[in-house]
Amino acid sequence: MKILVQKFGGTSVATLERMQKVREKVSNALRRFNKIVVVLSARAGDTNNLLQLAGQWSPAPDKAECDLLVSTGEQMSIGLFTMLLKDADIRARSLLGSQIPITTDDSFGCARILEINSAALLDWLNQYDVLVVAGFQGCTIDGRVTTLGRGGSDTSAVALAAALGSVECEIYTDVDGVYTTDPNICSSARKIDRIAYNEMLEMASMGAKVLHIRSVEFAQKYRVPVRVRSTFTDDPGTLVTQEDSTMEAVLVSGIAYDRDQARVTLRDLPDVPGVAAAVFGPLSEKGILVDMIVQNTSLGGHTDITFTIPRKELKQTLEIMANVAPKLGAAEVLHDVNVAKVSAIGVGMRNHSGVAARTFAALTKEGINILMISTSEIKITILIQEKYVELAVRILHDTFGLDWDLS
Repeated sequence: MKILVQKFGGTSVATLERMQKVREKVSNALRRFNKIVVVLSARAGDTNNLLQLAGQWSPAPDKAECDLLVSTGEQMSIGLFTMLLKDADIRARSLLGSQIPITTDDSFGCARILEINSAALLDWLNQYDVLVVAGFQGCTIDGRVTTLGRGGSDTSAVALAAALGSVECEIYTDVDGVYTTDPNICSSARKIDRIAYNEMLEMASMGAKVLHIRSVEFAQKYRVPVRVRSTFTDDPGTLVTQEDSTMEAVLVSGIAYDRDQARVTLRDLPDVPGVAAAVFGPLSEKGILVDMIVQNTSLGGHTDITFTIPRKELKQTLEIMANVAPKLGAAEVLHDVNVAKVSAIGVGMRNHSGVAARTFAALTKEGINILMISTSEIKITILIQEKYVELAVRILHDTFGLDWDLS
């Protein structure tokens, strides 16, 4: 049985006309595959409207009940779309996450998938040619509805593809693939034909909104080939797949950026064992994601610690630091929200030197000051003033020749 998983986002199913376009994509796929699993998001705007409704009813909505409420957006999408398929004489059936079931933990609002009943899926596929599955949702072991977090429909689709034997998964959006950088700020950005899982993970972690980061983690773990395509064109899009030698020949594959950043500094801390643990332990307990960390060289037995966090976590972070700093004897706590991260990403960095030097030289030439630096095996990230983000992206895109068509 040749199976394909297709996922369509909220803009793809926003109107009747767009759903009819999606039906055309599914019908065409049925000529190439025996069975199709279609995963749908809520129609564009529906989830926000439901969250707003929850806020009107309760100043602090119960997370479990909120999941139950917002999951109805996807339920509406699959019901409407399955009607269209049946009107076209396609043997189709809609399924909620709880009907398969897609079993998750009980972290309401950001649940993680524990198991998918693949045997039940195959039974359904023996009865129908197309299964239309509600994305973004699952259920706990005791049957309570959960949601996977924003962008979770991507994760639903890739997880279903993994459960069916790592079959191909197409993610349809309003863009025609993964680009070397954001085309909205760099006119020479070029669509990438193939990108490695690791590169896509780094780009997703840096705020690239093409794929949900957890979907890429699933794809890499289970080796699911993922193709990012546009609902509105026939472009083949970008294949996210295992790395090979041709990918390593390219020094840098993409430039990513993230404006959702804040910088926090604790000044004049005692430079003694246990201080870093005392700073970052309380943040970890509250689930605050700390990214870049710099500790200055000790002077006179004192040091500064600077770190970055998502901007939305700043208020809670400052509240925690207001309690931590006096206990550690810190002189003051400083913060800055006018910062952003820019990253050069590429698996080719493993086997080539000079990326950092070229990055720093290019930014220095334009008078852009680097506030912090962090590196990984395939990524160099710099923190700069937010006002220079677009300039920095364009400079690095040009520095590494990403506008060249290497196909």
